[in-house]
Amino acid sequence: MHWRWLSDQRFAFAHQQFVYEEYKRRIHELEERCARLEQVLEEAVLDWPLAPVVTALQALRGIRFIAAITLVAEIGDLHRFDSPKKLMAWLGLVPAEHSSGTRTRRGELTRTGNAAARAMLIESAWQYRYPAREGRALRERNAGLPDHIRAIAWKAQTRLCAKFRHLAGTGKHAAKIVAAVARELAGFIWDIARHTPAPASRLA
Repeated sequence: MHWRWLSDQRFAFAHQQFVYEEYKRRIHELEERCARLEQVLEEAVLDWPLAPVVTALQALRGIRFIAAITLVAEIGDLHRFDSPKKLMAWLGLVPAEHSSGTRTRRGELTRTGNAAARAMLIESAWQYRYPAREGRALRERNAGLPDHIRAIAWKAQTRLCAKFRHLAGTGKHAAKIVAAVARELAGFIWDIARHTPAPASRLA
């Protein structure tokens, strides 16, 4: 619908119209380039030992193929984390603590660990500002996944959407809300990875 609206736009001067059409062509060229690169990634991941985790993570709202493969490539084997809290800490999504005697004060996020994975989680967390629902694209991604993976993903969506809505209702800043949602999203990612086969090298 948006592209149809763009195509209907007309300008009074021919030179303006020409520049506008060039802008649209450039966007289409970039989209085609992204599609080609994504196709190559899809082919490359087929024989990857961590491919099952990449597939399973796409059950989560806000995590499509590029997000899933980025997270797995940056984090590596998620089975190496004994608990979701350790993964959250590794990603730098936990608040820093300042202790003095009997007092403990929590500060900003530590932002340690892998910045690319943390940024991808933050980006994905924005999707939970909308009400929980399973759209067509999400249903298609989930079609071939086991029921227990889909159940974890739906639990994540209902919980995180409610959390986003609740925190927004308290007047918290959007950046803090997204960080809190991303932190819990990391926990659900850990849970889904725990329910997928470990890489063969780990099982040997």
